[in-house]
Amino acid sequence: MSSPQKAAVIFSGGQDSTTCLFLALHEFGPGNVEAITFQYGQRHAIELDKARWIAEDLGVKQTLIDTSVIKAITHNALLDESATISQEDGQPPNTFVDGRNALFLLYAAIHAKAQGIRTLYTGVCETDFSGYPDCRDVFVKSMNVTLNLAMDYTFDIRTPLMWLTKKDTWALADRLGAFDYIRQHTHTCYLGVEGGCGQCPSCVLRERGLHEYLTERDAAQTKEQRHA
Repeated sequence: MSSPQKAAVIFSGGQDSTTCLFLALHEFGPGNVEAITFQYGQRHAIELDKARWIAEDLGVKQTLIDTSVIKAITHNALLDESATISQEDGQPPNTFVDGRNALFLLYAAIHAKAQGIRTLYTGVCETDFSGYPDCRDVFVKSMNVTLNLAMDYTFDIRTPLMWLTKKDTWALADRLGAFDYIRQHTHTCYLGVEGGCGQCPSCVLRERGLHEYLTERDAAQTKEQRHA
């Protein structure tokens, strides 16, 4: 009898990666999903704390990989807590970390191959995002090909949120039965504020999508009640 297929999720403890984690658990089943979290020198520890807590709470094996060496070769506001987060017209926010997702996918793939895992989930999205070039579909597809060639191993990198708005991502979480969990336990704020600062680009995207989804859901429920 063949062993069950397994998956690994690049997991930060944020809204998007936690939605991917719930989706992977739904598709592969408990016990067949691992979480891979990166310590890359991010400006606050709350993200790692949330990721650790969620993995433990859901009973998911978590591997923490230290890639903080990236701080020695690049500088941006996500790695420097003294920097002010900003964005110039037509440019990604200064929270963009050059090469971060390429590094994450590379190390996640190395770990996955050692575990006999072929499917990787990552919560990147280019429909409703901050303009990061390494969140684009063309990048992930090219990285998938590169990793297959580099390791002579067939990876399946899945990006279930790629063409979803933040409103759609909240809707997906709701369909998975994880809406309240993700709303209460995940962390997205660039400034590391518990519950979100409400002002940084990440918080603005999250809260706008949440408001849009709740408005749509409430309207649908009201309509159903009228026709009941």
